[in-house]
Amino acid sequence: MDLSKRQQPLSDTGDIIQEEILSPEGIQEATALVADAIARGCAGDDVAFLGIYTRGVTFAHRVAALLKARGLDFPVGTLDISLYRDDFDNRGADLPRLESSDVPFALDGTRVILFDEVIFTGRTIRSALDGLMDYGRPAKIELAVLIDRGHREIPIQPDYVGKKIDTDRDQYVKVQFHEDDEDEEEGVFVVKKRSDSPQLPA
Repeated sequence: MDLSKRQQPLSDTGDIIQEEILSPEGIQEATALVADAIARGCAGDDVAFLGIYTRGVTFAHRVAALLKARGLDFPVGTLDISLYRDDFDNRGADLPRLESSDVPFALDGTRVILFDEVIFTGRTIRSALDGLMDYGRPAKIELAVLIDRGHREIPIQPDYVGKKIDTDRDQYVKVQFHEDDEDEEEGVFVVKKRSDSPQLPA
């Protein structure tokens, strides 16, 4: 069986299926690609990582660990963008849980790399940029993502990409890391509705 194309039910009803795009080994390889690119492009610079809650933080720590093994010790901070989202006022009772941002380094004059697990429309990154600028004025801001699934709505593009995939807009890309999803299998999955199942509620 080709593990990169494994399919399995996501719900008890079987109305939704998920296709595995990256296995745990595939995640490791994609993470290493990002680490390699950062090592080549950032040698000698004053660099700091800033992960977007939640899995962007995990991704940033994984890349930082690979680079530290090479003698490149980049600090890692965290950024909660909940209050900067452009849909915050429209969420009603469905408000996000706020986490505390932790930026343990000076941003002024620093080359900052933002980390997120998936880039889709670009709106999450736009919100992250708004939040980041409240902490200082970096010399440069770059973006690293594990998955680029396309369908941008605003002109934001990543500088470092682990894997680029083609998706439909009505699909969902789910990243599961063992640090954040203890009871789930690690991997990257494209989630979609079965073509022969009834329409699911929005």
